[in-house]
Amino acid sequence: MANIFQTIFYQPILNLLVFLYNTISFQDLGLAIIFLTLIIKAILWPLSQKSIKAQKYLQDLQPKIKELQTKYKDDKQQQSIAMMQLYKEHKINPFSSCLPLLVQLPFLFAVFKVFRDGLGNKLDLVYPFLYKPETINTLAFGFLDLSKPNIYLAILAGLAQFWQAKMMMSKRPTVKTPGAKDEDMAAIMNKQMLYFMPALTIFIGWTLPGGLTMYWFIVTLLTAVQQLYVFKKHSLPAPAEKKVVEGEIVK
Repeated sequence: MANIFQTIFYQPILNLLVFLYNTISFQDLGLAIIFLTLIIKAILWPLSQKSIKAQKYLQDLQPKIKELQTKYKDDKQQQSIAMMQLYKEHKINPFSSCLPLLVQLPFLFAVFKVFRDGLGNKLDLVYPFLYKPETINTLAFGFLDLSKPNIYLAILAGLAQFWQAKMMMSKRPTVKTPGAKDEDMAAIMNKQMLYFMPALTIFIGWTLPGGLTMYWFIVTLLTAVQQLYVFKKHSLPAPAEKKVVEGEIVK
């Protein structure tokens, strides 16, 4: 299993980083990381697009979901049936926002290992047809050492995370029902997460090599931009039309 991961994910990404470092980035690791991030993001763009669209659709559907939760609050089985019917009417898979993210996990883990090994100049797996530099200069843009933790990159990653989360919350409708206490509690929890996740990003980013934190910042920023585009261009699918034939409803 480890060999499959190394061959399919880790080694191609490591070699792509080395190729970019040797060519269009003019042996500037900062530029190589930017180009690598753009390429990986382009490859994963369709999966991210699908995940973000699913998240938006579920957010747009929240008022109706809350209505069903209130209507069937004493009958969980009927509530589940009604919610599945609601998803079916709008042609939404409630799990479709998670599955694309799971597919991306091997890429993210591979990138982490590449930066950990590449910044440590462990280049044994560079393809024979590529030029393998003796060492990779971790000084980016002439002043930024990407082999060491950098608080400024960590803060930028945290701000990008905050923007992305804030955008998602701004799309979440406020719903008030007779049993609104639980909804208020959920709103408080969401607001806490809005600040907790960026703070956690800064804390973790401050402990990682600057190159990995830079990747984290750029990919989060690009995801937020993609999210902004999806929110503006896509809306909740209309319910499936129903036809009445001889007194029966046909979907």
